[in-house]
Amino acid sequence: MTTDTNTGSSPTFKELNLNKYLIKALDEVGYETPTPIQSQTIPLLLDGKDVLGQAQTGTGKTAAFALPLLSNIDIKQKNPQLLVLAPTRELAIQVAEAFQKYAKHIPGFHVLPVYGGQEYGGQIRALKRGVHVVVGTPGRVMDHIRKGTMNVSELKALVLDEADEMLRMGFIDDVEWVLEQIPEKRQIALFSATMPNQIRRIATKYLTDPQHVTIKQKTQTASTIRQRFWPVRGVRKLEAITRILEAEDFDAILIFVRTKVATVELAERLEARGYAATVLNGDVAQSQRERTINHLKSGKLDILVATDVAARGLDVERISHVINYDIPHDTESYVHRIGRTGRAGRTGDAILFVAPREKRMLASIERATNSKIEMMELPSTQSINDNRVTKLKQKITDTINNEDLSFYDNLINEFTQENDAPVEKIAAALAHLMQGDTPFLLSNKPEPKSKGWGDESSSRDRGSRGRDRSDRGNRDRGERKPSRDRKRSGADGGPPEAGMQRYRLSVGHNHKVKPGNIVGAIANEAGLDSKNIGRINIFDDHSLVDLPKGMPKEVFDDLKGAWVSGQKLNIVPADNDGSERKREKRDYKDRGFSKPKVSDKPKKRSSSSDAKRNAKSDDKPSEKSKVKPSDQDGSKKPTRKTDAKPKKPKKDKRTKARKKKKELKLKKK
Repeated sequence: MTTDTNTGSSPTFKELNLNKYLIKALDEVGYETPTPIQSQTIPLLLDGKDVLGQAQTGTGKTAAFALPLLSNIDIKQKNPQLLVLAPTRELAIQVAEAFQKYAKHIPGFHVLPVYGGQEYGGQIRALKRGVHVVVGTPGRVMDHIRKGTMNVSELKALVLDEADEMLRMGFIDDVEWVLEQIPEKRQIALFSATMPNQIRRIATKYLTDPQHVTIKQKTQTASTIRQRFWPVRGVRKLEAITRILEAEDFDAILIFVRTKVATVELAERLEARGYAATVLNGDVAQSQRERTINHLKSGKLDILVATDVAARGLDVERISHVINYDIPHDTESYVHRIGRTGRAGRTGDAILFVAPREKRMLASIERATNSKIEMMELPSTQSINDNRVTKLKQKITDTINNEDLSFYDNLINEFTQENDAPVEKIAAALAHLMQGDTPFLLSNKPEPKSKGWGDESSSRDRGSRGRDRSDRGNRDRGERKPSRDRKRSGADGGPPEAGMQRYRLSVGHNHKVKPGNIVGAIANEAGLDSKNIGRINIFDDHSLVDLPKGMPKEVFDDLKGAWVSGQKLNIVPADNDGSERKREKRDYKDRGFSKPKVSDKPKKRSSSSDAKRNAKSDDKPSEKSKVKPSDQDGSKKPTRKTDAKPKKPKKDKRTKARKKKKELKLKKK
């Protein structure tokens, strides 16, 4: 079944035969008309059919599978009946919260999110008490099934949410392992924004006569999102984002950068300019992460600076703007980034900063989204100053209308009588005290103009085709990263880079592991941005990976228990005393080669010591060496056989030389 988005009439939730408790919850949250993916999927899942759904993020997929599967829950059964696999812990938490919101009127209902970074004890106790729905990441779900702490024998349905993301993060092998553990008679729903061949293969293998639901849209991004870009150069990014924050009317802003270090640096710079910004990256503890998201939802926080991995799956209605401070590496990341705004029919703004060398990536994004991204105009100094004055006046008006100012009224009256100062002067002095030493208005310095990237961008379309030399070797930068691939898969055995530490993993070629599997597991369990994972070398029975130094103990413990390709990681610091070389010797032996005769601690020799050693070997041949006379030069005497004494050749040579000298002397006389 293939469905296009349309504006025609669609059934209401009450007409879809959902559980009465669910209808009550939907009425309370204000849901009236289902989205296209919901109206097409809910009847199929209610009938017990398998579903293969393709729709972009933000189209309402969670309610599409949660509502019908909740309607079929047997509240008396305590073992899990529904399992949802999600690629990240953030998405797992979001989906679990959605289940709890929809089922809040179902008596005795329990849902449990399970993910890495959270201690096992609480999860195990909740599973023992009994839960109806489990939402988790593949690695942690595998751990519970292997330990026997999660009973999936009575599982009725399984959902794969954002399957293409799980494929991209290297979790597909783990997903297949979970699929093989659940009962043969079960219902499966698979949802994905894209349909790569591996996702189709899984659907063919594990889904039974699946019903296809495809929501076709004109673009991969929601039409309610206004997309703009600004051409920047280096440090001008900070000036540009400051002007945008001044001029744009926003509720909450999500700013994306590429690295964890960049999140901290940008947040500090924004705070120095008077903006309260909070960081969300892989180093943030899970408890702090949850508090940050709750503050963003409640309005206590307005600006969040995040990395891709940390913000994936984030669904906060207040996010009105997404700013790509650093351009993403690929078009899919761009779609996922701006999908944090304009969700479920809401409007949103997406702004992209593009450097000259990133013009090709901009063109790739436009092709992928099938939309033209307009160039934005930054506000002028005068307009920003006018905006500041307007905001100050509005704050004064709001304070007069909403606050109790009786104490300050009396204080000002007393001051006026005592000092004979006009009220205007007093108000101006108070405003100056409030502002401090920072100028209230911007100075009239040269303003950045939206004329592309300089001379080379006089024609944007011509520039996007990239005929200049500097871009020839960088086609679609975001979709091809050869340097990172070489770094991860190469066999370079050099020392770790500065700030990195090498670790040994108990998984290798014998387990059919790939670098992407290892990166995905570490990124998910440790909350580490994949770009900060260093060199990965894969051997037969183990792998070596470079990770940032100073890893917290709780993160290290989580990684120890993580699973990749059906194998436990068992991560330990790599030895620096030569034991890695001993393991490589065993690898040689296992492959059928003779064991290399290399000393455990080879000594370094200089060229001069080598020359001396060679000279001595000429004078004192080894007892084990045999050299045929035919191998020697005619002017040299053949080396004696191994049964000869080592010092005898030297003695005979000196004796004959002395005899020759005596004979010459006698002849002269």
